[in-house]
Amino acid sequence: MDFKELAGLILRHVGGKTNVKSVVHCATRLRFTLKDEKQADTDALKKTKGVLSVVNAGGQYQIVIGPDVPQVYQEVLSLGGFEAAAPVDDPQAEAADNRSKLSKILESIASIFQPIIPAITGAGLLKAIMALCSSTGILKSGTQTYIILNAMADAAFYFMPVLLAASCARKFKCNQGNAMALAGILVYPAFIQLLGGKDAVTFLGFLPITKAVYVSSVIPIILGVWFMSYVERYVQKVSPRAIKFFSVPLISLLVGGTVTITVLGPIGSWVSGLINSLFTWMNASIPWLVPTVVGIFSPLLVMTGTHYGLIPIGTNNLATVKWDSVVIGMLPSNVAQGAAGLAIALRSKNPETKQQASSAGLTAVLGITEPVLYGVNMRFTFPLYAAMIGGGLGGLYLGLTRVVRFAGGSPGLLVLPAYIPPAEAAELGYTMTNLVNAIIGGVVIAFVGSWVACNVLYDIWLKKGKIPPEETGKIQAVPEMPDDALVAVANGKFIGPEDMKDEMFSQQAMGQTVAVEPSDGTISAPANGILEMIFETGHAFGMRMADGTGLLVHIGVDTVNLKGEGFTVLKKQGDIVKAGEPVIRVDLEVLKKAGYSSQTMLVITEPADENKQAEFTDFGKNVLRGERLNK
Repeated sequence: MDFKELAGLILRHVGGKTNVKSVVHCATRLRFTLKDEKQADTDALKKTKGVLSVVNAGGQYQIVIGPDVPQVYQEVLSLGGFEAAAPVDDPQAEAADNRSKLSKILESIASIFQPIIPAITGAGLLKAIMALCSSTGILKSGTQTYIILNAMADAAFYFMPVLLAASCARKFKCNQGNAMALAGILVYPAFIQLLGGKDAVTFLGFLPITKAVYVSSVIPIILGVWFMSYVERYVQKVSPRAIKFFSVPLISLLVGGTVTITVLGPIGSWVSGLINSLFTWMNASIPWLVPTVVGIFSPLLVMTGTHYGLIPIGTNNLATVKWDSVVIGMLPSNVAQGAAGLAIALRSKNPETKQQASSAGLTAVLGITEPVLYGVNMRFTFPLYAAMIGGGLGGLYLGLTRVVRFAGGSPGLLVLPAYIPPAEAAELGYTMTNLVNAIIGGVVIAFVGSWVACNVLYDIWLKKGKIPPEETGKIQAVPEMPDDALVAVANGKFIGPEDMKDEMFSQQAMGQTVAVEPSDGTISAPANGILEMIFETGHAFGMRMADGTGLLVHIGVDTVNLKGEGFTVLKKQGDIVKAGEPVIRVDLEVLKKAGYSSQTMLVITEPADENKQAEFTDFGKNVLRGERLNK
């Protein structure tokens, strides 16, 4: 893949670099914040080689690339001249931003937490490895090596406010150094000692300071930096130019720090405690609920970008109570999605599908689901349902057995060590059974449940004719046809004019007409020639043969009323096609439920010789796609 070329195409189709406010990336997606989303050409992007899908959700225009996204991101930065993860300041675009409040909140959450995820993931997994080494006697607690490793593993969580302050400063557009200094107040040893004492604490002798624990906290610093950003902008505006250099940081830190430790910090600490209490209660009273719901609906959350709403909750739990029972539902969901993809890889007879589904399925089991979600499961639909079934079953088991995680990371097989209880968790009664149950529910039940469901649903879809023939290997071989040959456009029952349900076609008002009642949803070119017209709704297309004969293929009766629902266009206007080559795929079940006939008509609209009609062979009651109809 030429990453530079792909990056250039992406920039062009999102409206050019001048339309980009900011761009970041996660494990599989480029996440653009655009000035005007209407300038983006979504259809062109979806057709771009190297792009798996496009999702406009959570306040971001998300382009799914897959594992190669870091390389594409670097090329986008280079071509666009963007600063890595830095928003482009555009007050007019901000004023014209008409996104919903929910979208703005989700976009803010994503941009704040995304930069710190690598740090807490690495630290969390190091904690898990230390726990494993301690349980096996390889690493002894209290040794110098243990203390140093523990500092490496614990630093990201201990100084969580500092990490968040840096990313918050970018989001709220204030000085990063000042924001980190504000966070430093909350974790300053003397301040921590003061709040931990027995005496009441006041500032300036009259401002009471609520005693709270800010080490490893999440919400207090977000509120503090948000407030300080307004202070900084106001002081920038009113301060004389000659003293701005010191007046802005001085007043910002003094006012921001005062309000944070007296008002916003205690509020944030209270909110954090409320969240912890809520999930502690849920874990004690209805432990099966949250992992089950997350296990079922995670694919939908990922599709809309709202899974980022779980990140601060999980991160806050890990940073405060040291364990989390919320995000664990994504483990069985990811494994289930991978299992569905691997099931498709085994059942499909299409080499391209097998290759894509097998690689994407394996990636999902390891924790990255976008390639299998967009490339396989959403494409066929039923694997998505299977993944939701498997994810729900696995999540239910995790909840019933009260499984928790002790570290972060993309949920998958590679982060199973996150379920090994560290020493402090062992004191609370957690044992290696937590890991065993995580494997049983998050891996085995989720995988088997999704695999079985996917195969059952595959057979159901197959009976209904909803599996494309190229996936089943049952495509009728189409021999090379001469340029004057007319072939059956679908597999199914041949219908003469007398049995056609549309009067216009039965009376052959548009020209000589034959029809087929399709037995599957693949509609193909009736001759060698060029596609002159494909209706946007996908219900009909016209083409011209080499001798000038004009043909029309009309799928169903009155199906134009469906406005494209159930129709997938496989070719485009101007394509050269062979007789029997698929052009349209139609979901016959959609037509049936809507009450429309699926009779598909082939009309000779402009015969090459107006004095001569086509002479059709006697092929009995049934035809096969690609079988010649005329002598």
